[in-house]
Amino acid sequence: MAIVGDAYEYYEKKFYELTVPIADLELLFDTGRWTEGPVWFSDGGYLLWSDIPNNRMLRWVPDLGVSVFRTPSNYVNGNTRDRQGRLVSCSHGARAVLRTEADGTITTIADTYRGKRLNSPNDVVVKSDGTIWFTDPNYGIMSDYEGYKADMEQAGCYVYRFDPRDGSLEVVIDDFEKPNGLAFSPDETTLYVVESGRSHNPDCPAHIRQFSVSADNAVSNGRVFVDVGNADGLRLDTQGNVWTSAGAGVNCYNSDGVALGRIKLPNAVSNLTFGGPRRNRLFITSTNAVYSVFVAASGAQHP
Repeated sequence: MAIVGDAYEYYEKKFYELTVPIADLELLFDTGRWTEGPVWFSDGGYLLWSDIPNNRMLRWVPDLGVSVFRTPSNYVNGNTRDRQGRLVSCSHGARAVLRTEADGTITTIADTYRGKRLNSPNDVVVKSDGTIWFTDPNYGIMSDYEGYKADMEQAGCYVYRFDPRDGSLEVVIDDFEKPNGLAFSPDETTLYVVESGRSHNPDCPAHIRQFSVSADNAVSNGRVFVDVGNADGLRLDTQGNVWTSAGAGVNCYNSDGVALGRIKLPNAVSNLTFGGPRRNRLFITSTNAVYSVFVAASGAQHP
């Protein structure tokens, strides 16, 4: 296991309280093509992630290393877990959100909207009421590299909410060029969504937006949280700080959008998640690699 030192930049004193300055950045894996979708299984004590172009999912177990979890994966990108602990994944190949059941079978949660195929679901989060929220840019159908090249059937790239109680699928945000990573605040009253359209349009804003979410899941008051540059995936800690991919690093912002500090990495970061027994280990997918670093914050996501 390689160690990468000198990983921190401190902009505010608060970042010292959120990090462990003596904790090095550790390299866990580096033979992927584009790693994404890290998700921690607290009950199993392991990390899963996607290696999209290689059409596989991998698993890391402490002291045992990396093994193949699923191949082919149907070009899975983002992953999370629902309130029953089941794996929920965004599949470019199936153009669908999929759920892996306890017996290993795969259920399609959503693959069409109003009779037309989704683009290529990208990232997903499950709210405490069981609703499943996901983004649907068209990256997976733009070429045969991360999926299967195809035409868009939807009129745009949207953020959706699926309600398993009645099987309904609704567009909740429709004004992004390419919505990407998304995450809720700890109290679930704020939804953060990354705009990554600059990847293919230099005139597209490169920011994270936040939205107010009511108790009945109505979304309103969209506003810019931070202009961050090349962002992709993001997570929040229990204090409401936002940890987001930002080019070759992870930026940390407080809930007011003040930049607290940065964790530097050798390559472009795609996504991240908190894990470990105390949820104080940050796992970072970065181009072909997966890194981890212990921090002094705890992740807000579940289980």
